[in-house]
Amino acid sequence: MQARSGCPINAAVEAFGDSWSLLVLRDVMFGSRRYFRELLAGSEEGIASNILADRLKRLVAAGLLTREDAGPGRRAAYSLTEASIQLVPILAQLGDWGVRHRPTTNRLRVRAELLASGGPGLWEEFMAELRAIHLGHPTPDRDGPTVMQRLAEAYAAAR
Repeated sequence: MQARSGCPINAAVEAFGDSWSLLVLRDVMFGSRRYFRELLAGSEEGIASNILADRLKRLVAAGLLTREDAGPGRRAAYSLTEASIQLVPILAQLGDWGVRHRPTTNRLRVRAELLASGGPGLWEEFMAELRAIHLGHPTPDRDGPTVMQRLAEAYAAAR
C-alpha cells in the first residue's frame, strides 16, 4: 500500500488511524480478544461484521496484526505484531486525552486512568507482557499481578 505522501503522520494515520482500526487494536490489546467472534461480540461500539472483516484484513496487510492459519473447522487467531505493541503509549495517551476532554463512563475510563497514572514504566511492563502473549517472548518476571490482570480488575470493579 502506497502512502499519499512521505509525511510520517500521514503514513501512521493511513495504517491505523481510522476509528474502527484503533478500536480493533484496542480490543485485541486490552480486551484479549483474538478471534473474529470475540471481537464482534465484545465490541462496545457495535461494529458490523463486514466492517470488522475489512479492518482485520487491513490491519494484517499493514503489518499490525498477524492471522494464524486455521485448519478446517478451527478459528483463526489474530496476534499483535511488534509494530502494534509499540502503539501502547499512543493508545494510553489517546485514552488519557479522552478522559480529560470528552464525556466518558466510569466503567470504560478506568483502564485509561490506570494507564495514565502508571505512565511509561507501566506501558513498558504491559508491552513486555504483550510480547510474551503475542510474539512468544519469555514471560517477564514479576511480583504481584500482571498489568493485564490489573486492567481487568479495574474494569470489573467499575461495573
